Amino acid sequence: MTTAAIKKTSYNWRVADIVVAALIAVAGGVIFWAWSQGANLISTPVNAVYPPLSGLYAGGWMIPAVLGMLIIRKPGAALFCETVAATGELIMGSQYGTTVLISGVLQGLGAELVFAALVYRKFSLPASLLAGAGAGLFCGLNDSFAPWGWNIAYTSGDKLAYIVFCAISGAVIAGALSWIATRGLAKTGVLSSFASRKAATEPVFS
Repeated sequence: MTTAAIKKTSYNWRVADIVVAALIAVAGGVIFWAWSQGANLISTPVNAVYPPLSGLYAGGWMIPAVLGMLIIRKPGAALFCETVAATGELIMGSQYGTTVLISGVLQGLGAELVFAALVYRKFSLPASLLAGAGAGLFCGLNDSFAPWGWNIAYTSGDKLAYIVFCAISGAVIAGALSWIATRGLAKTGVLSSFASRKAATEPVFS
């Protein structure tokens, strides 16, 4: 394959790509909203044990970024899907207000940078785990150090623990589950027009 062909395959978005990315993002917005309601339920018991453990719940907010990229496989997919999903949550009435948009952008960027570092050529399980962890890292940093961060009052040690837990959650919930979902979708044939159509038979650790 020539360099020109690689660039064309990697960088040109088609109408189908935009439509599917938008669908993933919209579904992600619903997931975000529901996930936020769940956060309210676990906050009290978790805070009673060790507040930074709440970071282990954060991965659900990062699914659109990783899933979008694994399916679309083009630059900008992770950032686009995560940002639009966050916008959807805001429209539905987010308890986090407009800061949800900032979180969406940063989490999408965290995943996007990992795939960019892999030159948008690796979509294996390790790549997915790293992308999820990247989104989680940015989520943890945002929550811990931004002026609007909800745990900005944590001690340095607790902030570090929270960031680590967010990265773990991103890797497992957003990374692993999105990778599994992509393989499952590929088996059904619905991804036949995408580069991810062969995801079900791709090497796990390539």
